[in-house]
Amino acid sequence: MKKALATIVALATIGLLLGGCAKKDAGKGTIGIAMPTKSSARWIADGGNMKAEFEKLGFKVDLQFAEDVVENQIAQLENMITKGVDVLVIAAIDGESVTKVLEKANDAKIPVIAYDRLIRNSPYVSYYVTFDNFKVGIQQASTLESALDLKNAKGPFYIELFGGSPDDNNAYFFYNGAMSVLQPYIDSGKVVVGSGQMGMDKVSTLRWDGATAQARMDNLLSAFYTKRKIDAVLSPYDGISLGILSSLKGVGYGKGSTAMPFVSGQDAELPSVKSILAGEQYSTIFKDTRALAKQAVQMATALLAGEQAAVNDTKTYDNGVKIVPSYLLESTIVTKENVTQALVDSGYYTADQIK
Repeated sequence: MKKALATIVALATIGLLLGGCAKKDAGKGTIGIAMPTKSSARWIADGGNMKAEFEKLGFKVDLQFAEDVVENQIAQLENMITKGVDVLVIAAIDGESVTKVLEKANDAKIPVIAYDRLIRNSPYVSYYVTFDNFKVGIQQASTLESALDLKNAKGPFYIELFGGSPDDNNAYFFYNGAMSVLQPYIDSGKVVVGSGQMGMDKVSTLRWDGATAQARMDNLLSAFYTKRKIDAVLSPYDGISLGILSSLKGVGYGKGSTAMPFVSGQDAELPSVKSILAGEQYSTIFKDTRALAKQAVQMATALLAGEQAAVNDTKTYDNGVKIVPSYLLESTIVTKENVTQALVDSGYYTADQIK
């Protein structure tokens, strides 16, 4: 009897040990999703798309928006860790601000996926899912190259450069990609930066804020363009583009015989899509956040299953501590000519939404 009881206890102990090592069943966990802000339609869509995809698989989701306040995002992440989420998906407001939080996540054995914004200076980033950001910059500048016919026209053409937020690693990839297209034309004199302001230290726009961009554009126009026309503006994001356009319209561009300069953008946000159709903003870059959300979900489910997630880049994204395995998605140039094909036919927007 004692021998039988000992056998039962031993088997039960083995069962408990195996149970403790069991992989997390898909759809049985909670996912913490930290998004930067609701002030950008793009981030609302990202958060909503991921929440829907995770919930389809039976996961619970804790989705939080920090309204571009770093301290809010840190507090939200700490709360998620305390609650015991199983995976964190983070689109960081400031890529260097969450290092200490990631240490806490690691202590709690919670893996982290960096979502569209690289988290820097931490070894505790399992994966990074984003678009090919250098290529996005190339696409933005290529739209201006095409609009101005830089390959054939004589010039000179006057342009101004705007960068994204200096605390977002992506902003440097966008800028460098764009300059790989524009720099040869600047060097030859065919393109002239009227203000002379070049480099992210001079052209960045904190928090990607449209009002900040508008104020800078106001200053550029009054200081350098009272006696000459500006031909194009490199803008890395639709919210910045709308600020730039407001400034341009304020001094008469787009009225009468004064044509609107060619202004680029990114994210295909609805106000900018309507601006493109109205002949104001020239272009945007469509990054299908539905595909990005699905890729983040695949990464999370792989982590929970104790498996390697699919990646297609293991060289580009050095966060200062490690090269983060990444999955890069493709993006699409959108101008007035292909709005319907790119955004309506794909189901991203309805025809009524873009009217």
